[in-house]
Amino acid sequence: MNQPADTATTVGKINPDVLTFTEGKDPVLDLALAEVDCIGTAAHVTMLSRMDYTPTLFTDDQRRAVIAALRDIIAEARAGRFTITAADQDVHLAVERRLTERLGDLGKKVHTCRSRNDQVAVDIRLHVRNELNALQGELAALAAALVALGEAHRAIPMVGRTHLQPAMPSSIGMWASGYAEMLLDDAYPLEAAYKVNDLCPLGSAAGYGVPLPIDRALTSDLLGFARPLHNVFYASCARGKDEAILLGACVQIMLSLSRLAEDLILFSMPEFRYFTLPRDLCTGSSIMPQKYNPDVLELIRAKAALLIGQSTSAAVILKALPGGYNRDLQDTKELYMEGLRVTRTSLRIMRLMVERLTVSPDRCRAAFAEPGVFATDRALELVASGMPFRDAYHQVRDHLEDLRGMDPDEAIAKKTHLGGTNGIDYAALRARAETLAAEATARQAAIDATFARLMAD
Repeated sequence: MNQPADTATTVGKINPDVLTFTEGKDPVLDLALAEVDCIGTAAHVTMLSRMDYTPTLFTDDQRRAVIAALRDIIAEARAGRFTITAADQDVHLAVERRLTERLGDLGKKVHTCRSRNDQVAVDIRLHVRNELNALQGELAALAAALVALGEAHRAIPMVGRTHLQPAMPSSIGMWASGYAEMLLDDAYPLEAAYKVNDLCPLGSAAGYGVPLPIDRALTSDLLGFARPLHNVFYASCARGKDEAILLGACVQIMLSLSRLAEDLILFSMPEFRYFTLPRDLCTGSSIMPQKYNPDVLELIRAKAALLIGQSTSAAVILKALPGGYNRDLQDTKELYMEGLRVTRTSLRIMRLMVERLTVSPDRCRAAFAEPGVFATDRALELVASGMPFRDAYHQVRDHLEDLRGMDPDEAIAKKTHLGGTNGIDYAALRARAETLAAEATARQAAIDATFARLMAD
């Protein structure tokens, strides 16, 4: 059988079957990295042009020429005209090809003192940094929407449940602001992921440095990172770990969203109808005309499960790798990209749902017909009058019918302690959400300004 001819690439001829297998989805996935790859290249070439070395690797005019060409490639990428061929294999060699087509031998020089290993590492960190700022803003927007929902309906009683059974008097305000605070606390692992990500690996080359006096601190500063990763071997090994940490933070957000989605599904059922979901955010049935299904909420539950799997997959890929770069790490790229996409989309969809949710005060109050929900409150009233708690516990349990007619509005008004139904600091929660949003906006503005200076003519 005749074997197909090897495919010529920038790094040599490769069997076409091997090329297809090893390139994987990079020609598609890497399109999202085209702009940041150009920015990383601009920083690298700028550093090489300032390096104290003779002969000069890049003159300032050559640096300007490269950056001008990179600006054109960015414009192509934004317009959807940038392509990555099978022979390119990935975005790094595609950018180098375009530079060489335009600049000739000058384009062939841009890869001096770096490897595709540290290129992809810095590209991912630049891409993740932008995505995390956007994600943090979206998380803050949903938290703010939940705070607003809770504050607007703070005085509406709602049956609090444990094991899904009626437990104690609660309120819409407590329920909604509780999920808001849960999400605001999810910002802590997100911030940790941001700090781990905000370190520059560029200059590690293949993971062992280069014999020329490159200035890794300068490259880091040019790209707006907090600092370089110090040890170049670790800088190479950090690939994959960065993605796994990011996915772990996204999992925490998706767990919160999944629980919120489940509550909304339950409490919008006809048997409850505490809430009515916006009709245009629900889908219909192909056969049952009356149906408005909470499909987006069900999908959030499913996507939370998938993201747990993606996070686990990233960790398992890393588990038995030897030190240094290994091609296994290629498969962490799709995991983190999809994890970020799902988390951001889920936050935006849930914010729409919360902002347009309708609350039924009558249905919420009607759910208090079962007198047992007041049992704990009544037992504590007896304790306040001097009865030992266990005696009060048994007396109330043996006379639950005596609790009929208790007022749920009065019950939630009595809990004035910190975080109780009448002790929730909505202003503080709202301020936390506003601070998160402002931090993300300021960080991204600083990054954009840094990139603008780097890419300036």
